[in-house]
Amino acid sequence: MRSSQFFMPLLKETPKEAEIVSHRLMLRAGMIRQQSAGIYSWLPLGKRVLDKVCNIVREEQNRAGAIEILMPTIQSADLWRESSRYDDYGKEMLRINDRHGRDMLYGPTNEEMITDIFRSYVKSYKELPLNLYHIQWKFRDEVRPRFGVMRGREFLMKDAYSFDLDFEGAKAAYNRMFVSYLRTFDRLGVKAIPMRADTGPIGGDLSHEFIILADTGESEVFCHRDYMDLPVPGADTDFRNDEQIAAIVDAWTAPYAATDEMHDETAWDAIAADDKLAARGIEVGHIFHFGTKYSGPMGATVQGPDGKQVTVSMGSYGIGPSRVVAAIIEASHDENGIIWPASVAPFDLGIVNMKAGDQAVDTVCEDIYAALTKAGRDVLYDDTDNRAGQKFAAMDLIGLPWQVVVGPRGVASGEVEVKNRKDGSRQAMTPEAAINMLLTHAAA
Repeated sequence: MRSSQFFMPLLKETPKEAEIVSHRLMLRAGMIRQQSAGIYSWLPLGKRVLDKVCNIVREEQNRAGAIEILMPTIQSADLWRESSRYDDYGKEMLRINDRHGRDMLYGPTNEEMITDIFRSYVKSYKELPLNLYHIQWKFRDEVRPRFGVMRGREFLMKDAYSFDLDFEGAKAAYNRMFVSYLRTFDRLGVKAIPMRADTGPIGGDLSHEFIILADTGESEVFCHRDYMDLPVPGADTDFRNDEQIAAIVDAWTAPYAATDEMHDETAWDAIAADDKLAARGIEVGHIFHFGTKYSGPMGATVQGPDGKQVTVSMGSYGIGPSRVVAAIIEASHDENGIIWPASVAPFDLGIVNMKAGDQAVDTVCEDIYAALTKAGRDVLYDDTDNRAGQKFAAMDLIGLPWQVVVGPRGVASGEVEVKNRKDGSRQAMTPEAAINMLLTHAAA
């Protein structure tokens, strides 16, 4: 993509309403535009990142055996009345009426609708286990939306819902999602630590929040340093092997980890001082077993092995891709802008033409651009006539992992400069060497 043909409205000044780093940088980098309180348009650069996050989430859900569907944003109030949540949910629910006066709502979550889908089609235990998920926009009318897409009113959410015959099956489903989340966040380029969360009236211990450590995090978190080195399950993980999956979960829940809400000072004091890690964190995922909370009142049953009807045991598993984009920025930035992990960067690399219109410089840029594009790399080529300082600042702001700088002096000596955005290192090399290096290192 050539910058001269791409829509990327960068801002020089930080908008006054931007209170945190991710909000400030997403606005300045032209990723989003606020349309009203807590509601944003995703502009091309931001949409590219959001799509990459969703693709990784989708791939790992599929790998773990979940099946994708798509549920509507507008739901009937009748379903929520069945679960007794319609009147109890509160003012965060946006309630509307259609032209026939029927009570509708803009879905803040999808437990009722997925339960209705399940009970309409699944009749036998032989059709279990089942895990259905979708990636869909939701709306919660926050009293005080703030921090950009970190706490907006409209947000993108991946919801998965598992259905099993009994608790043991539900626990195995929970473990599969736990391991899937470990892999998902690792592929997103962030360290997410699973921390035990409150299960409320359901009881038990099957509830975990996945927390990204970030200095600007909203929560205070406490964990054992062992989490920094625990191996993330590989692509060869067998999600059909319940014992293998349970062993991974055991290893990832054995060290101490808690948010301030669940913090146990006695357990914390028992940890050696050198092994303690107290930090700030951002919640990016939550998995939760809720048993028959919805299947019971809504009559979601199947015929069991003995011919009797059994109320299915359910769980829900959420990741907010729009929130994840902001959380990655909070965890990975510097004073110049965003530093994207390669897996979610809007482009794999950028080419900076230092003197557009110079035939020799243009030729080298075009050759590099053509070679990398042909090889499948996603390249942003700054072919504009902006000043060099503007181009460098823009590339650092949008945070592409690699930059290739092509100028008259370097071209005259047969060299270009390759910059690594993360560590700031620069290397002078021939255009051919730069192409070969980027084909090796830049994301395919």
